[in-house]
Amino acid sequence: MAQQLEVAGGREPAAGVGVDGQAGQYLSFTLAEETFAIDIRYIREIIEYEVVTTVPMMPAFLRGVINLRGRVVPVIDLAVRFGRRPMEVRRRTCIVIIEIGGEGAGQDLGILVDSVNEVVEIEAASQERPPAFGAGLRNDFIAGIGKVDGRFIVILDIDQALSLAEMSALAESASKSFGAQPDEPAGI
Repeated sequence: MAQQLEVAGGREPAAGVGVDGQAGQYLSFTLAEETFAIDIRYIREIIEYEVVTTVPMMPAFLRGVINLRGRVVPVIDLAVRFGRRPMEVRRRTCIVIIEIGGEGAGQDLGILVDSVNEVVEIEAASQERPPAFGAGLRNDFIAGIGKVDGRFIVILDIDQALSLAEMSALAESASKSFGAQPDEPAGI
């Protein structure tokens, strides 16, 4: 059973909050020694890492599923989704449960992160649009760059980074490529 560490958020996410001229609260976390943040309104809870049940023929970024109080919740390896090597589970690894698509009608997803840092408030004046190059991440995955206590935090556009339509298409593509039968040699 997952041990609940923190419950936050609970409000419907609003696209562009913070980066479009408003201060916002964000959950900051570490992934491969980089600091990222997600608008707190997407966050449902944070749980300790637990064994994830793998699902055959799914894309590499889908680590598997967990049972969260009777619900099946897919767990995304965010490092793989960002084009990096799979995450190595460590002592502080946790799963951040987020809701994509709006409160009540949305889909819960778990994202695997190295560690959760804190909830930070990032003032509008401390935020900039994503750079056109050099972030090592698809530009559409980034809502902005925030500066907190002299350090930069990449603010994710979670609707883009975890687009259900895009991930479903990738899962379907992976399923088809694994299910395809090789051509039979001529004459058999």
